Amino acid sequence: MMAKKPSGGPLTRVQLLREIGLSPQWQLREQSAVALAAPSVPVTLPDERCPAMANAIAAITELPPPPAATAVPAFARSQAIAGMSWEQLQHSVAACRACALCQQRRQAVLGVGDVAAGWLFIGEGPGAEEDARGEPFVGPAGQLLDAMLAAIGLQRGKDVYIANAVKCRPPNNRTPEATEIATCAPYLQRQIALIQPRLIVLLGRAAAHALLGEVGSLASLRGQTFSYPAPQAGGHAIPVVVTYHPAYLLRTLTDKAKAWEDLCRARRLMRTIQATGAQAAPSLPA
Repeated sequence: MMAKKPSGGPLTRVQLLREIGLSPQWQLREQSAVALAAPSVPVTLPDERCPAMANAIAAITELPPPPAATAVPAFARSQAIAGMSWEQLQHSVAACRACALCQQRRQAVLGVGDVAAGWLFIGEGPGAEEDARGEPFVGPAGQLLDAMLAAIGLQRGKDVYIANAVKCRPPNNRTPEATEIATCAPYLQRQIALIQPRLIVLLGRAAAHALLGEVGSLASLRGQTFSYPAPQAGGHAIPVVVTYHPAYLLRTLTDKAKAWEDLCRARRLMRTIQATGAQAAPSLPA
């Protein structure tokens, strides 16, 4: 039976709880704001607990750092590449990590064409389309090169081999740097030794740098016949002609006539070589 409200006001909370059978009350006492202090536990160091363990830890901390991974010496690498077959060369180029150009490439581009060709054309490095397809000179510059070859009676893959100074695409199609050209040089040298071409045509300054070194501007190299050392003992030096890179000619149409002059010189030079049966570079008028 509900308690009647006493006169003077409503039931208090205590009275209400007592009436519904929830008494006696459990009341929380106010907690003091005093924080319990953590007991002080003595810390025992390893050397205090076990001298042998301390000595072992000290020995570990005093060990010298592991030796850094060392790259294959340049001479040993060049010697190894110099003895490779075409198949070994292809595998080595595909797996090469010798310079930073490998980091952004899709694939390395060794070259394309007749591996016993009389004509060897060397460009700078793969572009975006070459990087995607794995073949040198397949973009607009490649189409112009094919037209240049046709103009002197040549065709890609028939007595013609096409390679590049570097085998991986430089970022943003920039010109290969000197260190990159030097790192890739053993591959190019081995290609020349395997092909044994009768004439080499260098397309652009980077290609000239790769084969001739720092010998001046491309304009100063045009009109001359250089000699590449005989790739094999007892062989003959290989004549070398320098001209503009097709990609440059696409940007500078006025220099196409100069490139045509260079190709005509190369054709005359090859005809002289074929007529005499000699590999040494004969003297030709500019």
